Order: sequence, then structure tokens, then C-alpha cells
Amino acid sequence: MPRVRPRFGMVAREGWPFIIAPLGGAALGLALGAPLLAAGAVLLSGAMAFFFRDPERHPPADPRAVVAPADGRVVRVERTPEGTSISIFLSILDVHINRAPVGGRVVARRHTPGRFVIATRDEASTVNERNELVIDDGSRLITCRQVAGVVARRIVCWKQVGDPVARGERIGLIRFGSRTDLLLPSEVEVTVAVGDRVRGGETVVGRMP
Repeated sequence: MPRVRPRFGMVAREGWPFIIAPLGGAALGLALGAPLLAAGAVLLSGAMAFFFRDPERHPPADPRAVVAPADGRVVRVERTPEGTSISIFLSILDVHINRAPVGGRVVARRHTPGRFVIATRDEASTVNERNELVIDDGSRLITCRQVAGVVARRIVCWKQVGDPVARGERIGLIRFGSRTDLLLPSEVEVTVAVGDRVRGGETVVGRMP
């Protein structure tokens, strides 16, 4: 069975330092008699809690379904003889938890240093800092790529080679606006188009033959 990652309420644990630090500023503002500073710090803390929110998701029961690895907007669907690439742009307002598109086992993990161009550009997939997880579902290899952006310069991945994963399971996050790519074998039927909004772990983006 996949290992269950500990959670802290409805917020990713990596977000708590960003939530708590402004509260310290709020306390300082009150101590100094600066209510506007305190109010601003509280608002910042709330914004951090919103950004790092970690809602439950419920993958579809269809065993052929490939689910979106992230919330956001589909900005590219590119078909080649080698396979299909689906790119999802995550704005700062989207949930930034990444999820496994299929169930299986992690057979490769690759981190590539790079630049930090705007994540909506197609070149971001090849020139930006990125992390790839390759999942073997028992018959095919599916690659999920976390891509940093201009503001998002911290990729977090909770999975290692050899780890089992369940479809829709949390696998990592990217801080503050980013892109997530999904690389599918050519025989997988793609069910989304450019411009579609998707929800990580729930929206079906492809179906296995």
C-alpha cells in the first residue's frame, strides 16, 4: 500500500512557516501600537494559508482514467509519435499540491537545474528548473514533471524511486505559481483541450486503451 503522508489540517505542512511568521509580525505590530502593520501581517498570514491549502480529492473509479496532476488551466496539448504532452499552468490562486496521475510505482526521479522563465511559455518545460517522476502503472510509463516559474522557485517532491503511489495521491508541491507537465504514451486517449480548467486528482485528462 502507498505510504500515507502526514498532514496538518487542510494546509500543507511546508506552508506553516509562511503562515506563522506573519503572525509574529502581527503580534509585534500590536505591541508597538501599529494596528495597520498588525492587520497587514494577519492578511498576509491568511493569504499564505490560502495558497498552501491542501483539500481532499476523490479520483474517479474508472481504472482506465488518467487524472490531472495539478489544478490549473491546460496551456498545451502536443501530440508526437513518441507520446502526448499535456501542460497545466498553475496561477497563484490555484491549489499547488501535485498528485499522481496514475497508480503504480515510481521507477525514476530526475531533478534538472535551470532558469525561471514565465511558466505559461512552452519553453519553460525544457529550460526551467524541473523535477520529473516516472511512474510504472504495470504496463506503461507515465511521466509527471514539476516545473518552476518566475515566482515559483522551490519544487518539493515527497516521492522516491521504489515508492508505490495511488492515483490522485499527493506527490509534492511547487511554491507560488508554476507549471506541471504530463507525458503520456501515444496510445492514451487525451480527453482535455487547451483552455480547459482541471482539478488535480479528479479531472480525467486521458484514458488508457
